[in-house]
Amino acid sequence: MRLLQAESLQIFKIRDFRNFIGMRFFITLAIQMQFATLSLQIYYEYTNRDEFIVGLLGLAEVIPFVITSFYSGYVSDNTARKKIIKIAVFALTFNAILLFFNSDSNFLFGRNLGYYFIFGIVFLFGIIRSFLGATTHPFMSQIVPRNMYTHSATWNSSAWHLANILGPVLAGIVYSLNNQYHANWCHFIVIVLFLIAIFFILLIKHNGKFEQLKNKESVFESFKVGLNFVFSNKMVLSALSLDMFAVLFGGAVAILPAFTDKILGLGPEYYGILRTAPACGAVIMALIMAFYPPQKKAGVALLLCVAAFGIFTIGFALSTNFWLAFIMLFLTGAFDNVSVVVRHSILQFGTPDNMRGRVSAINSIFIGSSNEIGAFESGAAAKYLGLVRSILLGGTITMLTVGCVNWLNPKLKKLDLTKFNG
Repeated sequence: MRLLQAESLQIFKIRDFRNFIGMRFFITLAIQMQFATLSLQIYYEYTNRDEFIVGLLGLAEVIPFVITSFYSGYVSDNTARKKIIKIAVFALTFNAILLFFNSDSNFLFGRNLGYYFIFGIVFLFGIIRSFLGATTHPFMSQIVPRNMYTHSATWNSSAWHLANILGPVLAGIVYSLNNQYHANWCHFIVIVLFLIAIFFILLIKHNGKFEQLKNKESVFESFKVGLNFVFSNKMVLSALSLDMFAVLFGGAVAILPAFTDKILGLGPEYYGILRTAPACGAVIMALIMAFYPPQKKAGVALLLCVAAFGIFTIGFALSTNFWLAFIMLFLTGAFDNVSVVVRHSILQFGTPDNMRGRVSAINSIFIGSSNEIGAFESGAAAKYLGLVRSILLGGTITMLTVGCVNWLNPKLKKLDLTKFNG
């Protein structure tokens, strides 16, 4: 146990990694607080508590995200990655300032510009996020040695999920403190969080430069190489597929404002707590994996944990009690995080540095975009099937996906990450 503990904490001796984790934490905290605030604003202030419009927020982000990802991966593999991240976070800060000035009771604006303005900002955010998605993980791989890739993926996941816990909680509490549900203070805090993230970026000494290939490719050719790499690697494709379908159909987070209100009969402060439940479970699982990483039996763990994610999603759909709903969401987050760590470990070990941007962009399209498409799917399904039935359907499809992937790629059960560590 002491040996495992020493090995898992050894990575924090790397100064750039410590600053990277600080940067990652505050970027994610700001983004999660911002999106939770926007969901609450759309649901309570701009619509007649319409979960479908809330689900459209995800669609507004994913369209520019997917389109831009074809270019952002190319840029990530041809530009110093620290520079890309720095510009992206400055742009996110500017967007947060615009949202602050659009708040309903802001002292500079007599009235806001409506939720169309919010959708426009979210559209811009999708473009910015595509560059972050193509750059963040490749940059992390540059600042840690190869034998610490699994530990870096685990601690990175811990920071991301911890921020997922605190962001919606902060949004729910701060938003509900104002009797009129105005979001001024939420957006102001988001601005401060982005500025702290910029501070950590500036502390990182590694500039993200790397040895590039001499033969320059066009954007199309470059992205085609990344696609060929992903689709020719069955292990990578299987891990991506499991994660994608679990997030696409099994995620109930997008319609949590409506579930909290209509099924549980509770206010936005309870939404903030429920919104953090999956991340709480993910952090606990990440701490377990830090000491007992899923390496030798990674494939079996991946399949079982995605199946468990589907089972507890169904359990959440059937919950009519706040604490039961919290526990079900907690367990979905715990088991989902195993696939996150396994997937990132495979990508880190198996991808050449000068291809990481493109592969990371494809990974973002698979996983990141499925969050937003899943939000739209959840909103649409809830509108036409009902809240409970839509979540039941998602959990069921997730479990069927596990069975299909296991049937199509039986070698996945034998996946051993220790064989990559050389």
